[in-house]
Amino acid sequence: MNKINFRIFLVVIIICFGVIKQTSAQTNLQNLSSINVDDLSDQQITQLLQQAQNAGLSDTELIQQAQTRGMTSGQIQKLQVRIQEIRNKATGKSNPVDTTNDDNKTGRKLNYKPDSLDTTFIKKDFFESLKPKIFGADIFKNKNSSFEPNLKLATPVNYIIGPDDQLNINVYGNSSVNWKLEVSPEGNINIPGIGVLNVGGKTIEQATSNIKSKLAANNYAIGRGTNVQVSLGNIRSIKVIIVGQVQKPGTYTLSSLSTVFNALYASGGPTDNGSLRQIEVIRNNRIIRHLDVYDFLVKGDQKDNVSLQDQDIVRVPTYRTRVQLVGEVKIPALFEVVPGESLDNILNYAGGFTDSAYTARIKVSQVSDQQRKITDVLEADYKNYIPLRGDKYTIESIINRFQNRVVIKGAVFKPGDFELQNGLTLTQLIEKAAGLKEDAFMERGTITRLKPDNSTEIIGFNVKDVISKTVTIPLQREDIVNISSIFDLRDKYIVTINGSVRKPGKFAFSENMKVEDLILKAGGFAEGASTKRIEVARRVNDADPTSRNSSVAQVFSVNIDGQLKPAEANFVLNPFDIVSIYTLPGFEKQKTVKVEGEVIYPGSYTIKSKNEKISDLVARAGGLTASADVEGGSLRRDNIAILGIDRRKADTLEIARERVDRMSRLKRSYKDSTKNDVDTVMRNNFVGIDLPQILKAPGSKNDLLLEDGDVLRVPKQQQIVRVNGQVLYPSAVVYEKSKSFNDFVSNAGGYGPEALRRGAYVVYPNGTVKGTRKFLFFNIHPGVKPGSEVYVPKKPASKGNSAQTIIGLTTGLASLGAIILGVLSLRK
Repeated sequence: MNKINFRIFLVVIIICFGVIKQTSAQTNLQNLSSINVDDLSDQQITQLLQQAQNAGLSDTELIQQAQTRGMTSGQIQKLQVRIQEIRNKATGKSNPVDTTNDDNKTGRKLNYKPDSLDTTFIKKDFFESLKPKIFGADIFKNKNSSFEPNLKLATPVNYIIGPDDQLNINVYGNSSVNWKLEVSPEGNINIPGIGVLNVGGKTIEQATSNIKSKLAANNYAIGRGTNVQVSLGNIRSIKVIIVGQVQKPGTYTLSSLSTVFNALYASGGPTDNGSLRQIEVIRNNRIIRHLDVYDFLVKGDQKDNVSLQDQDIVRVPTYRTRVQLVGEVKIPALFEVVPGESLDNILNYAGGFTDSAYTARIKVSQVSDQQRKITDVLEADYKNYIPLRGDKYTIESIINRFQNRVVIKGAVFKPGDFELQNGLTLTQLIEKAAGLKEDAFMERGTITRLKPDNSTEIIGFNVKDVISKTVTIPLQREDIVNISSIFDLRDKYIVTINGSVRKPGKFAFSENMKVEDLILKAGGFAEGASTKRIEVARRVNDADPTSRNSSVAQVFSVNIDGQLKPAEANFVLNPFDIVSIYTLPGFEKQKTVKVEGEVIYPGSYTIKSKNEKISDLVARAGGLTASADVEGGSLRRDNIAILGIDRRKADTLEIARERVDRMSRLKRSYKDSTKNDVDTVMRNNFVGIDLPQILKAPGSKNDLLLEDGDVLRVPKQQQIVRVNGQVLYPSAVVYEKSKSFNDFVSNAGGYGPEALRRGAYVVYPNGTVKGTRKFLFFNIHPGVKPGSEVYVPKKPASKGNSAQTIIGLTTGLASLGAIILGVLSLRK
């Protein structure tokens, strides 16, 4: 076979192996044709969805898997409905069921195809949780319960000695000796100085008695100051054969102390078809014991969990009768039934009923020839009913309604549910609820009453008449009495205080509240508050709608004592009053400005007078240094927007990076808001000043008045110009007076292919900006000064001409041509 044919052969073998492996994996998965979605709990479906989501499957892909696994179309629809209900509960929605193939609802899209050879989805059985649980089957699958024998315990007296066991014989007292003797294949031990003794097939207790007799016959004073202790040393291994309906049948090597449970655990336990109640232990071709696992699970009884011997056979037959309990039992599962057991025994295995179970009758779905039938088993027959093959018992919950309940809500001291006693009246119910609260609305209450057809009606009553027993109203089952509070029937009363107080805002209104009380609630006066001319604005309820000059609010002016002492003429507030506290006319907070850069004394300065100007600030800072760039002096003042570029950055790269960041945020804010103005958002915080002119003519119109927070910056003399934007190589260029705007762009590599030349502009060191002007067909660029920045923006994206636009233009031109031809023909 040449190399090419050998490679083809290997590829074919690998493909066949993959197909066989996939087929094997599919056959091991559960068939869902027998699943009834109505029997599944919300917890089971939630667990199924969680497992699928962890594996990256959407709801649609999960449904596709259920189809390929044999679930019927009717059950598929029910499963879709249940999944949607659980999704709605989780999100708090109540939308109609949506069964469309939306792969983005849950999990990522995995392009699942039922016919694909990809075994990603068949390696895990997501529907395992939907399979009815077999009672007792998990005991042999629990990793924490291995049933391994404890080899450190004392040797059981009924332990059968066999070949390869080691016996430790300790003689102590008048005689002292210690022997460790191996049991030969013939079952003999050779006691030194005594001889051969057969112990094979005997228990430890029997062997000990024989050893004592042998020693006594050979002059050992056993029982007269000399004692003998026999124990097991090394424990031999035995071969046990496990057959029948077990996960891994075969021959197992176990410890000679092993029991039936140890053997079953080693083999993986019974399969789904294996019996848990008729497990056979066969020794010498004879069944010596039947093991019932339910005895251990329910009673903790291990009487049949016998110790195994070499060549024992453990056989697990198929189950004979198995029934299912669903609904309101503590352990819903499949239960195996043995002859002589009744439904009452099965209920006992299931742990009994839950607290909300309806116990008077149980519905049984039985197998009847070729179909099923429904039978009701009454509570009195539970001990007599014999379970049949395939029975399915459904225990329903009690009805969620009360036969003798009335409810009272609202302004009573103990609202809630009460017993409807014979002849109970509304007055008596109010007394049971500890009476009415002081804020109860006495004019009207309501009773919501359930009519015979389950519709409701409202019955009104006068609360005062009921309390005075002038009116007697008998109550009925499920009546709901509601007595409102006066606070439930009006807006919440508040008052508002604004202005110079420490905690302005809205506060709860109280009767007889005065202005001083509200000021105290607001934390008292703020620094500089005026106690005179406090205004109180009050709502108007009698405005004239026909008059243009009608008042919309009453405004009162109030003067109070600054110490908030009680006085006779205090102003009493009404609900929804608005109190305004003003500052003293002459009160001023200190305002600070800052000087940076090339001045003698840079730092922060407090404004001394309202008419202090930039020139005054420079004088207070000691004047300019010798290296100051006067023309580059700038004033930074807070603007209505905060998206301006920080001109204090000295690095060109930082400025470019910040510009890109600002522009991206501008685009986002412009998309997210309908009221943002691009020009307003892009406004910066720099005021263009002419510092040389200000210092030359102090007090002129260019000498601006200072405001709180102003920052005056005088840079060093600049020698470079930064060129950024749509140029081939953004860089800093050495300033030369002879260079023009285009010269600086050329020094940065020239214009880029997307440069908008007519939109180029210069940002001067003092913060002013000057753009390019257009004259005829020529661009007149602004002049450049040292320390400036030349910026060339990008051309806007071209929208191009769509097909509709082209068709419209063509149609318009054709129409225009037709009109011209018509006019010309008329002239002729």
